[in-house]
Parts: sequence; C-alpha cells; structure tokens
Amino acid sequence: MKKLWGGAFSQSSDLLVDRFGHSMESDLRFWREDVQASIAHARMLGESGILAREESATLLKGLATIEHEGTDSLPKDVEDIHAAVEARLFELIGPLAGKLHTARSRNDQVAADTRLWLRGACKHICDEIKALQSVLLRTAASHVKTVMPGYTHQQPAQPISLAIHQLAHFWALQRDGWRMEFVKVAGDFSPLGASALAGTGFPIDRLVTAKELGFAAPIPNALDATSDRSFVLDALHVSACTMIDLSRIAQELILWSGPEYGFIRLSDAVTTGSSIMPQKRNPDMAELIRGRTGRAIGNWTSFASTMKALPLGYNRDTQDDKPALFDSFDLTRDSLQLATLMLESATWDTKRLAVAAEAGFSSATEIADELVRHGLAFRDAHEIVGKAVLMSEGQGRFTPEAKNFLAEKLDSSIVERLTGKSAALEIVMNRRSLGSTGRQAMGNQIRHAKRLLKRPGFPSIY
Repeated sequence: MKKLWGGAFSQSSDLLVDRFGHSMESDLRFWREDVQASIAHARMLGESGILAREESATLLKGLATIEHEGTDSLPKDVEDIHAAVEARLFELIGPLAGKLHTARSRNDQVAADTRLWLRGACKHICDEIKALQSVLLRTAASHVKTVMPGYTHQQPAQPISLAIHQLAHFWALQRDGWRMEFVKVAGDFSPLGASALAGTGFPIDRLVTAKELGFAAPIPNALDATSDRSFVLDALHVSACTMIDLSRIAQELILWSGPEYGFIRLSDAVTTGSSIMPQKRNPDMAELIRGRTGRAIGNWTSFASTMKALPLGYNRDTQDDKPALFDSFDLTRDSLQLATLMLESATWDTKRLAVAAEAGFSSATEIADELVRHGLAFRDAHEIVGKAVLMSEGQGRFTPEAKNFLAEKLDSSIVERLTGKSAALEIVMNRRSLGSTGRQAMGNQIRHAKRLLKRPGFPSIY
C-alpha cells in the first residue's frame, strides 16, 4: 500500500495494520473537496512566493485534470484520499507533485475536507426538509375541517383537525432546519494552514485559502483547528434529532394505516406485500425509518464517546468521524425523501377519522368548559363531567342517562350539541386561541407557515 510517509521506518507495516487503518473507501465521498482544498492551497503557494508561479500553475493544471477525471483515475491501493490525489498528480506532472504538500499536513487537510463536504450536505438536507414541509402544509390547508381524535398517552383526548396535526410536524421540521443551518455556521471556519498542529514557518496566507474555499474565516488557533470535531458532533446530533422527528411520523403512519385505525392508506409505491399472506400491505419504509433512527442516534453517541477523552492534537481516533457522518446524513436524506413520498401519495379516510373523533368521550373537556361559562368553578365542572363519563362506562359515548344528568346543569340543547354526531367539528371550529384548531386561528397559522416556507433557510418560527 502506498503511503505518504515511511522514511524513518526500516520495515513495512503489517498487512493487518494496513487493513485496519485503511480509509480510502470512506474517503472517496469527499474526493472532490480534497481536490478543491488542494487547488486553493496550490494557488496560495504561488501567490505567496513559496513556490514559483510556474510550479503553482503546473500543480493547478494537474489538479484541474483530476477534478475533471473524477474518482475512476484515482488509485485505490493507497492509505487515504490525500495519498490517492498526490499519487495521481505525480502520474500527471511528475516529482513536482511532491511540492503540493508544502506548508500543510493531512491533519489540517482532512479537517478542511470534512467541513467542505458538510457544507454541501447540510444544504441537501435542508432542501429535503423544505420539500416535506411543503407536503405537510398542503395537507393542512386541505383539511382544516377534517376532524380526528387527538391523543395523549396514546388514548383519545380531545377532537382536533388533521390540519393542526400536520402542522405540528411542520413546526418540528422547522426547528430541525434551523438546527441544520447552525451546523453550517459551526463548520464554516477554515483549518487549512494550521498544518500538523502548530502552524508553519512558511509565509502562507490563510485568509486567501479561507476566502477561496468560501469559509467565513480561518480558525484562529492552529492546535484547535486540527483537534476540533465538535462541528461533526453538532451534525450527528441534528441528524439524530431530525430522524427522531421522522420516526414519530413513521410510527403514526404504521399505526394509522393498519385496519384497527384505518385513518390512512399508503400507496402501492411505498408499501410491500407478503410472500405468504396475499392480503398484506406492509408499511415497510415507515418501519425502516423508525428502526434506522436508532443507527443515527448510535452514530452520535458513539462518536461522542470517541471524542470525550482525546487530548489536543490530531488523533487517529477521529478518522471514525466520517463513516458515522456519511451514514447519518445518508439515512436522514433518504428518510426525508421517503416521508415526503409516503405523505404526498397517501389517501386519508376522512369519514373514519370523523367517527374516531367522536369516540372516547372526546367532548368531555368542552362540556366542562361550558359548565364554567355557566358559572361553575372548573374543578366542580370536572367532577360533574367525570360522573357522566362513569355513568356511560363501557359505552364509548355519553348514554341518555348521562345526558339527562348533564342537562340538570346545562340546557338540554347545549348537551345535545356537545354530545351529538357533529360535536367534534363544532368543538374544533370554535377554538380561538393562537395555535388552536379554530377556523381563524388555523388560517393564521397556515399563512404564517406559508410565509416561512417561502423564505430562504429556516428563520425563527416567530
């Protein structure tokens, strides 16, 4: 295996050592970023007079060729991507390729590559979050008057609308997008030029390379620049948070697409069948999102455990940041796309939702509130409605006896209105507070969400 070191060694490393430390397969994910960082470095070396202008130009020409060729031209029997690029550059321009590494180390090089890759990856994730939010918002706007049960403790609690349910996921994703933008900011500083850990005696210009690569500024401390992987931890954390939010959506789709609920039908494009049971329509993609969320959480906790005891300076342990980072971001991007596909192609059974919204004494809180409007203290109203529920135990809805009991405290027409067939819709539509299910409140929330969705990035929800 070709290496960028070895002059002080009298024998070759063991094959197991080579295999265990090999990172080329993972490194290929940011080959382009490695070449781009090398181009910025080579240009700066020429402009700073560290290399002759002609030497710099030759390096730049060779690197441009590699960027155009892609990964097919890079040797794979090397230690890492840095060795691969340098080996291919040697094939193109000869021994001058060895001067590319002047005033830099693989330590600052890999840190720069990772930050560059993450910047582009964050943008892709943010785009997918926006796409899913768009589907949620469209569904909400179409179902302001579609009632459904709202749950606490996974039991029917109060009637809500499908609109408020979908927008609840919208706001969760808005926070995920805001966090992902923070990851971009946290990684937007250049370690290039920090060299191994202490900077260099060559008259390099770190501002020039930082500007060319689009970084906000160079990291001010060379030792910190090569030691820091907190931006990777930030990225893994946000990826895990996003996957958790997607897993909650997936869990609802799994439950609600089953016959016990029957709230939603997922399209053939996102479901699978059984090899033995012809009737099965399995929500496999939702199950995989739910299951693979554990991997994203594991990547975060695993790398946090790796970093917790590392002293300052580059340590080979940090090589394991990239497999975890690539895996988590792949999972997150695919899961966002799948969630979007499942929801935009789904069919909601609004009649089934409405029937479920009326069950489980879901109007009990509204009846208690109505008693309060008629002068009772809420605790007294709570007690009265609780007795009415007890009278109807086992029936799933208020019995005539319970309604008569309530009519002793309220006009019978009010009792009938709050326990009848269309009670859930009336209750949902009459809520007025900010963020509630009422027509005006929901209209305001939808307009608010539309404004944020149209804006670039993910500003504060306010």
